[in-house]
Amino acid sequence: MAISQQLIEEIRVLSSFSLNSVQTGIKVHHDAEPQLVAATQRLFDKGLISARDGGYLTELGRETAEHIQLALTILSSEPALT
Repeated sequence: MAISQQLIEEIRVLSSFSLNSVQTGIKVHHDAEPQLVAATQRLFDKGLISARDGGYLTELGRETAEHIQLALTILSSEPALT
């Protein structure tokens, strides 16, 4: 599976959310990088976030963000010694 630039931008947005509290959201301002504004809109269209400009994670969005953040943590860690 190839990872498109659009998917990378959506991952950037989802990894911006704090998973410490369901009451912590984000706001992507209209003058932010155009690709981030577009990614945020796509995530809203997919039902992963509550507003076109960010808002809060939906239940599906939270689960997705948890998986993404875990994958990023694993991939960013040092290789295990064998």
